[in-house]
Amino acid sequence: MGILSTSNTSSDNEMAKDFHFPTSKKALIIFTRNPELGKCKTRLAKTVGDESALDIYKYLLQHTAQLSEKVKADKYVFYSENIKRDDIWNSAVFNKKLQEGDDLGQRMEHAFAELFELGYEKVLIIGSDLLDLTSDDVTEAFELLTDFETVIGPAKDGGYYLLGMKNLNSNIFKNKDWGTATVLKSTLEDLQNNNVHLLKELNDIDTFEDMQHYIELKKFYTI
Repeated sequence: MGILSTSNTSSDNEMAKDFHFPTSKKALIIFTRNPELGKCKTRLAKTVGDESALDIYKYLLQHTAQLSEKVKADKYVFYSENIKRDDIWNSAVFNKKLQEGDDLGQRMEHAFAELFELGYEKVLIIGSDLLDLTSDDVTEAFELLTDFETVIGPAKDGGYYLLGMKNLNSNIFKNKDWGTATVLKSTLEDLQNNNVHLLKELNDIDTFEDMQHYIELKKFYTI
């Protein structure tokens, strides 16, 4: 799954409750796992080792930050463990919050609900492990929300790398086997009575098989 991380609370997360006055009608959510050795890209680490997996994930995060900066929307990074004040997510560009909930569905639902409550009319969420995702893809998704209720970017593993809505639909976050190949199918079943647009299918990077054809990643590992 492209949009996947765990959540925890800490005393250093007061920023999670900060109010951010909207400067746009559009909001982009980036879900990110805190880049810590042995705690990210664990399936990939089984092949390349913890250090290489961490280096690869940091590279993916940098790519995500760069493409997100180009998108014309208010931007929110939701951290999995704790909020970092000084990192690759420029605080002048990205509002910083903490994921809340017991599973991925609860965490995404909470993030969407929070931003809709702030008054945003179009809200998108993306993961942080796709080298094929571009700022143009995200911009296109926002534009499609003018005519569609929901926009989804299918991932090759059976999940999705992008989800956009104009109104909160809580059903799509419930009763899912997150991290499995059934997520997209189950989500589309929930949306069968909605006006949905599917973007092009992209590859998110969770395993060695997912990444071995990317030349730019070969510098991070030896097999």
